[in-house]
Amino acid sequence: MSYSRTASSLSADDAGFALEFKRRSRKLAPLTAIIVGHAVVFYLAYSGLLRSVTQAIIPQVVTVTFVASPEPLKPAPQPKEVPLVTPKQTFIPPLPQVNIVQTEPTITLPPPQPRPSEPAPANAVPSYTAAPPAPPAPAAPKTVSGVEYIRAPQPVYPSIARRMGESGTVTLRVLIGEKGNAEQVTVQKSSGSANLDEAGRQAVLRALYKPHVEDGKAIPVYALVPINFQLG
Repeated sequence: MSYSRTASSLSADDAGFALEFKRRSRKLAPLTAIIVGHAVVFYLAYSGLLRSVTQAIIPQVVTVTFVASPEPLKPAPQPKEVPLVTPKQTFIPPLPQVNIVQTEPTITLPPPQPRPSEPAPANAVPSYTAAPPAPPAPAAPKTVSGVEYIRAPQPVYPSIARRMGESGTVTLRVLIGEKGNAEQVTVQKSSGSANLDEAGRQAVLRALYKPHVEDGKAIPVYALVPINFQLG
């Protein structure tokens, strides 16, 4: 009897506990779902899957740019075809053949005119004009040994020759003209100094001489004139 009561009391308690559990489970089901949902969202956000899912769900903006198509290339102009013109052949008739007779050139002289008759002399002698004789070539002036002065040479001792201590005698060959002037002076024998030779030549050129007379006529002659340069 006691066992049966105990069993019945246990069964009644079990039934009440089951009902209470079901009632609480119904109340906790929404809260549990919310907590699980938040946990899933947090996990997805933490692992990066939520961003991937969001990008997969949300449509992405695609930018489309229209590019103008390039103009088609113009075909190269084809060369023009020029018709080939064939020249017309012109018929040229052959020239007639002419027989050419070669003849030697002849020269026809006019008839000779008659000359007036002249009496020929009995003893005809060819006449000719004799050329005049050439004048004799003038003889070269001769050289005389002595000469007379109207104005004697007055040599000037060169200063450069004086500073260099140059001295000596220069012999000059002078051509004395018909009027007694020295027409030409050359050095016959040098003094050993070009300065002294030139000074002596200038002195002989400035001198005036007495003309040389032969047969009452003055003629040009050569004379040797010595000029002595000595330091005092």
